[in-house]
Amino acid sequence: AALCRAAQDCARAAGQPPLIVSIDQEGGTVARLGPPFTVFPGNPSIRTPEQVDGFAEVSARELLSAGINMNLAPVVDVAPVGFDSIMRGRMFAPDPEQVGRLGAAVIAGLQSRGVMAAAKHFPGIGRTTLDSHLELPVFDQDPASLETFDLVPFRSAIAAGVAAVMLSHILYPSLDPEWPASLSRPVVAGLLRGRMGYDGVVVTDDLEMGAITAHYGFAESVRQVQRAEVDLALICHTAALVEEARDRMARRIAASEKARRRHALSLERILRLKREYLGREG
Repeated sequence: AALCRAAQDCARAAGQPPLIVSIDQEGGTVARLGPPFTVFPGNPSIRTPEQVDGFAEVSARELLSAGINMNLAPVVDVAPVGFDSIMRGRMFAPDPEQVGRLGAAVIAGLQSRGVMAAAKHFPGIGRTTLDSHLELPVFDQDPASLETFDLVPFRSAIAAGVAAVMLSHILYPSLDPEWPASLSRPVVAGLLRGRMGYDGVVVTDDLEMGAITAHYGFAESVRQVQRAEVDLALICHTAALVEEARDRMARRIAASEKARRRHALSLERILRLKREYLGREG
């Protein structure tokens, strides 16, 4: 809490808008804050509106008390019964419609209490078995299959007004044979923003995960983030890479009119979110 307050004070003193401070606090296997924060068993245990509301109410209260204003949750990935999904311990249910309802309820519960939510991992990693922290999974399904299964919960999240959508580090050859979703213009600008009509903030998963570092150069990944109309790039471990990414993005914005236009749109989406949840634009 003291660290988050100091960071916000620093931004304020510099005449900048409030900072988005985010964390993964899904419950279950992915909860970055352990005791004395409340420990929840995770999405597989959530079945009722009362359970959703209990998780959202307590999580929002505790996160805000620590100065954290965005929860990188809920997971709205989905997999059929019996499928050995990499996400098996983090998903609500095997039915896309039920996942959509529960995910939308978590989003509403968090956001109505002042904590931004992020639906993840677009366009769905439930039907994959490899861990993108280590490898680059390939999910070769036709777009119609994605539409009727994996995308269903994300449509519900968008309808619920989710503050952000997190992209997966998965290669979907039917959508983009070259770039994983987190770096893909066809996935972000084409599918998520174009066909699905989402105009909120889009964020990558951590660009230091093995799916990216083992297959794509860091400089090219940063360039692709800008090309794809992604708003926020997560770089979660190495401060020098954060600085490198910032400098590369700034140079590209200065050199390219197209990059400046995309940057302006991203900036407005981010500021709009800050105005709604954090109050002061700066």
